[in-house]
Amino acid sequence: MLDVLKFKSPTKDTGKGKGRIDVNDVVIRFGKGADTHLAVDKTEVTIEAGEFVCILGPSGCGKSTLLNAIAGYVKPSEGAVTVDGDTVQKPGPDRGMVFQQYSLLPWKTVYENVAFGPKMAGHSRTESGSIANTFLELVGLKKFGDRYPAELSGGMQQRVGIARALANYPSVLLMDEPFGALDAQTRLMMQESLLEIWRKFGTTVVFVTHDVDEAVFLADRVLIMSAAPGRIIEDVRIDLPRPRSTDMASTPEYVKARQFCLDIIKAESRKAFENQNT
Repeated sequence: MLDVLKFKSPTKDTGKGKGRIDVNDVVIRFGKGADTHLAVDKTEVTIEAGEFVCILGPSGCGKSTLLNAIAGYVKPSEGAVTVDGDTVQKPGPDRGMVFQQYSLLPWKTVYENVAFGPKMAGHSRTESGSIANTFLELVGLKKFGDRYPAELSGGMQQRVGIARALANYPSVLLMDEPFGALDAQTRLMMQESLLEIWRKFGTTVVFVTHDVDEAVFLADRVLIMSAAPGRIIEDVRIDLPRPRSTDMASTPEYVKARQFCLDIIKAESRKAFENQNT
């Protein structure tokens, strides 16, 4: 686990109290005419500022599409997404994004990757460097600032990706299966580390995953989507105490929440399989 408990919180406003997301009757279609594909059906949900919410569902159900609509990469065909009351029209610094693939600039050092966003936002070289060092310290990688991405392990690269996403002080952190490519042990360590970073930083997190255990371990709420076309069919509150540890996996509360989510996912995955073969 990363030692971020000693980290000194940034003096800049980190967006605490901000980051409320409203998904209002969103429909997302791709293509036109006979080739139209309905990816997300009528979907409505509110995510409160500072919540950690996981989106769970069978493959191809529109989880990432919905996340991309919140990010501003995909425009809803109907309805709207708002963040703190403002309609999302395009990507913005108030929403940081972390992908499954690390998406780091390979020709830049770790330090330069994290400083890049603040520099593009208009900060001076000194300010950008200070911000980069702050967030590299937060994810436990300050001493690796002069390394290049190819010199780091997958888990370390993803920690750089998280630092880079947080360096613009977003009110919302969007994560699209960020630990999916990691081995099981590294994945567990990253989950615990992310919870510590979230506790320290206080931003809203929307985390897409196909892993039931990951969702139950991380989230305040798990939003379960149906088989395609995707829509939210369950909003499951996870009443496990925080801080959390992997020891909780054997508690009755964890087992109950996991089984409830798993039963729904199994049913929806079966529907998806049947739809593909009809």
